[in-house]
Amino acid sequence: MMGPAHSLSGAAAWLGVGAATAAAGHAMPWPVLVVGALISAGAALAPDLDHKSATISRAFGPVSRALCGIVDELSHTVYKATRGPGDPRRNGGHRTLTHTWLWAVLIGAGASAAAVFGGRWAVLGILFVHVVLAVEGLLWRAARMSSDVLVWLLGAAGAWIMAGVLDKPGNGSDWLFTGSGQEYLWLGLPIVLGALVHDIGDALTVSGCPILWPIPLGRKRWYPVGPPKAMRFRAGSWVELKVLMPAFMVLGGVGAAGALNFI
Repeated sequence: MMGPAHSLSGAAAWLGVGAATAAAGHAMPWPVLVVGALISAGAALAPDLDHKSATISRAFGPVSRALCGIVDELSHTVYKATRGPGDPRRNGGHRTLTHTWLWAVLIGAGASAAAVFGGRWAVLGILFVHVVLAVEGLLWRAARMSSDVLVWLLGAAGAWIMAGVLDKPGNGSDWLFTGSGQEYLWLGLPIVLGALVHDIGDALTVSGCPILWPIPLGRKRWYPVGPPKAMRFRAGSWVELKVLMPAFMVLGGVGAAGALNFI
């Protein structure tokens, strides 16, 4: 799928989690709901860090473009080193390493560790990166018409404000993990969710997605998981734009209402 659809699906997924926790009697504080939705929306773009033409490659200028090149090469190297006898040869690393459940879990765990051990500046960095990505995905038309610097300033301001709100007692810095020193440990969860939702979205497209790597399926380690081919669509097609994106908006609205006990 394309960037806007990925971001919408990430935000909708976190809002759905918020509705589920509210139904279970453990409602999220509203700042956790909002911040988590933005982080998940941003994280839903991150697996395409292996693609030099993806939205994320433009998000941070030369830095993200260079990083995309490194991740593409790393992914291609891992693919070549681990492919099974049934896996085809590839010329690049797109939709390989960064499109797996293992990558999602490792990135989320790394973010949680950074938030806990890195202190406030690490938290601000995580929030900044994901707010910028969320703006690029959710407000992509406005983001492309404005300067990168303006988007970065918006991300920095948003990160600072959100961290300040979360730091207030009862607003969620210690949501889910309440032990001493475990503040912001939960930040990795929307990152994992956003990455997994991205992979599921890509699995619906023509090429499928090797979500299950390194678990082998038959003669393949990089099996392109997906529904029957007749049910798949091309990225950017009318199915994505006219069906899935409106559906994500509706589901996100319903999830938000459920999470805030409006329904």
